[in-house]
Amino acid sequence: MAPKKQTASVTKRKTPSAKTIKNTRKSTRSTHRWSAKVTKTSDALDLKPHLFENRDPSEIAKSLKRSAERSKRRKGTPFQSAMSMLTFYINRAGKNLSARRRQTLDRAKGELRKAFGRTA
Repeated sequence: MAPKKQTASVTKRKTPSAKTIKNTRKSTRSTHRWSAKVTKTSDALDLKPHLFENRDPSEIAKSLKRSAERSKRRKGTPFQSAMSMLTFYINRAGKNLSARRRQTLDRAKGELRKAFGRTA
């Protein structure tokens, strides 16, 4: 007797629905805190701890300027590095930033421009 041929059973594979994919992506995103990591371990500037919690905009600007000028690892000019770090922090804080904190950090931008002689 000849051996029987085995036929592969053809089963339809279910593809995940758009809803399932969306939920999967959502949960993955919420577990990654890349922005917090960038703020803490940025390769561009060595920031003073809790710098952005300071209430004085000129102190924030002075500290950012000092860090940017001392850093050997930055890619752009000291002004670009300092301003981008401040803007990054403001953007990542987003809705969690109170109006008063936002105002202080926006004033720090102005102080930073003055400190680098870039008043427009």
